[in-house]
Amino acid sequence: MSDSKANPIQVSRFQSNLSLSNRLSRLLWGAVWVVFFRFTPRIAFGWRRLVLRVFGAKIGRRVRIYNSATVFLPTNLTIADDVVIGPQVDLYCVAPITISDNVIVSQRAELCTGTHDYTQPDMPLIARPITIESGAWICAGCFVGPGVQVGTRSVVGARAVVFKDVPADSVVAGNPAKVVKYREGDSGR
Repeated sequence: MSDSKANPIQVSRFQSNLSLSNRLSRLLWGAVWVVFFRFTPRIAFGWRRLVLRVFGAKIGRRVRIYNSATVFLPTNLTIADDVVIGPQVDLYCVAPITISDNVIVSQRAELCTGTHDYTQPDMPLIARPITIESGAWICAGCFVGPGVQVGTRSVVGARAVVFKDVPADSVVAGNPAKVVKYREGDSGR
């Protein structure tokens, strides 16, 4: 079925609307990531902080980003002090990702700030920032979608899929993620 009527969407929808300088900077970052980030010793946290800072990321003190983590666009990444970004974490920061202090993002979690408007024939990019507040824990294999704010001291359970804001001091789990309990010590609940 190679009939042109079978697929009414034009090939042009796959063309990038990003500037040439944007595409070139991402190409350069990709090469630097492979050579100077990905293949560094696992314990070279200071070196990886430096490489990210050179490419425009705002990285705090004592941040541990593992060498298998990926960052789409470092200029859209802000990480405060005492944060751990675990192995194989994907920070897809088309829009800003802001991570406050004392946060853990566990292995294979994905923070994705971009999606597409599937209701439009050309499916334009929609980019919304993600904010992870102080003391939160994003557990293994989670997906946090565009525009989400994860509240202070919240826990996003393993494999959870989050498309709505997570209240402070809550524990969410499931697909879609729902509050399953509140953390002890929260006086209001």
